[in-house]
Amino acid sequence: MIRHIFFSLLLSLACAAQAGPGAHGPGGEHLDAPAASGATADARPTIEASTEMFELVGTLAADELSVLVDRYATNEPVLDGTLEVEFNGIQAPGKLHADVGDYSFTDERLLKALRQPGNHALVFTLVAGNDADLIEGHLNVAGDAHAHGLEAFRRSPWRWAVLALLIAVALALAAAAWRRQRRHIHTKP
Repeated sequence: MIRHIFFSLLLSLACAAQAGPGAHGPGGEHLDAPAASGATADARPTIEASTEMFELVGTLAADELSVLVDRYATNEPVLDGTLEVEFNGIQAPGKLHADVGDYSFTDERLLKALRQPGNHALVFTLVAGNDADLIEGHLNVAGDAHAHGLEAFRRSPWRWAVLALLIAVALALAAAAWRRQRRHIHTKP
């Protein structure tokens, strides 16, 4: 009985220590990170930009920057053009994947620079038939994007201190209950 109470109390306290909001709001949202429009906390960095003629949406993955381009007025995909990007003096051409409809940027120098945390200003040069346009946008790459969950809990010394305190309290309560039960057994005639 005492053992059951002790383990239930210990489990409850451990869950309470893990469930504390910390830098998160009551719904789990990040209070220390700026809100991204339509993006989740663990989403890949994206860029959205448009001009009077074209609009683009790009996603930074581990091995590429993938960019979709549409005509602004008709939402028709641009599959007959060339697309280049410039960032911090690095210029890279995109390779069109007609089957997917995206332009893929795989230049290692570009990807290494884009993976750095910050708000990156990108300039795309699009030539499609007789139309040409410069499309400017920003790619926001959050710092320490993967320090969530159990790893963040392990790195946080105050959470360990709180958990240790809660365990100590649980042990003290269990010891007190055990002594009371032992006294109750010894006082019976």
